[in-house]
Amino acid sequence: MHPSSTRPQTFIFLSCMVLGSVLAACSPDTSTMSDSATSASDVVSDPSADLQLRFLEAAPGDVITLPAGVFNFERSLTLNVDNITLRGAGMDETILSFKDQITGGEGLLVNASHFTIEDLAIEDSRGDALKIARGDHIVIRRVRTEWTNGPDTSNGAYGIYPVQTQHTLIEDSVAIAASDAGIYVGQSQNVIVRGNRAEYNVAGIEIENTIGADVYDNVAINNTGGILIFNMPNLPVEGHTTRVYNNRVHQNNTDNFAPPGTAVASVPAGSGIIINSNDKVEIFDNDLGHNKTANILISSYFSAGYSEREMAEAFDPYPETIFIYNNTFTEGGAAPGRPELDMLRQALFGADGSFPDIIWDGVTHPERADMAYAICVDNGSAEVLNIDAANGNANPHVDMSMHTCQHNKLAAVELPAGLINE
Repeated sequence: MHPSSTRPQTFIFLSCMVLGSVLAACSPDTSTMSDSATSASDVVSDPSADLQLRFLEAAPGDVITLPAGVFNFERSLTLNVDNITLRGAGMDETILSFKDQITGGEGLLVNASHFTIEDLAIEDSRGDALKIARGDHIVIRRVRTEWTNGPDTSNGAYGIYPVQTQHTLIEDSVAIAASDAGIYVGQSQNVIVRGNRAEYNVAGIEIENTIGADVYDNVAINNTGGILIFNMPNLPVEGHTTRVYNNRVHQNNTDNFAPPGTAVASVPAGSGIIINSNDKVEIFDNDLGHNKTANILISSYFSAGYSEREMAEAFDPYPETIFIYNNTFTEGGAAPGRPELDMLRQALFGADGSFPDIIWDGVTHPERADMAYAICVDNGSAEVLNIDAANGNANPHVDMSMHTCQHNKLAAVELPAGLINE
C-alpha cells in the first residue's frame, strides 16, 4: 500500500494578514534546452514579494525552495519554464494564500514540462488552485489545495488540475472544498493518482477524457461524489482504460454545491464511484460504504444532467467493458440524493429499503449486444439494479445473468522510472 496523507480529516481554518505584490508572467523560450542548461537551488526568502520574479528568472534545472510560513498573493503566479522543481517545507508549513486575490484565474498556473511541485499548500484562490497545462513528466507530491471556508459555490472549481498532460504522478496530496473536483485529471495520458485524500469537494477525484489512469490507495470521503470516471463530449481526447483499486470511498454525502450548469452539478449527493460514458474501466479491491445514493453508479451520456449539450457524432456515449470485482460494500443506497431516485428506491424496496450496491441506467448501444461490451460483476452477492432510464424507469429490475462475466484485466500504468522514483 502506498502511504496516504496523515493530515487530520477536518477542515483547517487559517486567517492571514494579506500583503500585496505586483506580479506578471512571460514565456521564456525553452526550445534550446540541453544538458548544459544551468541548474541552481536557492531559497526564496520572501515568496510574497519575490516568487513571481524568481519564476521569471528561472532556468531549466532550477530547484526553487520556499521556507515555512504563510505567504500572501493578490495576483496569480505563472511559471513557463521547463524542468523546474518548486519545493516547500511541508503542506502544512509552506502556505501560499490567495484569500485577497484581485486578478488572475488561478493560484498557480504552470505551462511547462518536467515540473515537480511538492511540500506546500495553495489556499483560497479565486479560481483553480494549481493548474498545469500541456505538460509532460509532471510530479505533484504532498501538495494541499484548500478553500478554508469549507464547501461553497463561490470556491474555485479545481484544486489539483493537470490537463492535457502526459506521464503525470499525483501522490500523497490533499484536496479540500473545490466546487468542481478536488483532484482532476483531464485530456491526459499515462497517469497515476495514489495515496491522496479528497474531502468536501463536489467530486473528490475525477478522471475525465483520459487514456490510461491508475487511481489507487486514495481516501475519498465527505464529497458529493467520491471518484468519477467521465467522458465528456466535444473534447479532443476520448478517455478509456482506467483502473480504480485499493481506495477507501466512504460517506460521500455532502450536498452538491457546484455552480448550476456545470457537469458535476448533476452528481447526486451520496455517490461513491461514478462511471459516465467511459470504457474499459476496472474497479476492484476498494472499500466502499455509507454512500447514500449508491456505492457505484454507471450511466450513459443520455442520463447525465448535462446531456442537453451538443454531442459530436463520433462521441461514444455508452459505458462499456466495465469490470467490477473483489470490492467491499457496506450500507449504501438508503437515502438517495435526488428526489426521483428516492421515490424509485421506495417503490422498489420500501420506505426502509436500500438500493443495491451498483446502479446502472440500463442504456446500451443498439448494435452492441456482445458480452465484450458488458458490465461484468464478480463481487460476491453484489447486485446491479438496471433502472431502465431509456424507458422512463418503466421496468427497473435486477438481472445478474447479463452481468455474470469477466473481462481481461487491464495492464498497470507505467511511468518513466525517473519520474516514479524521484
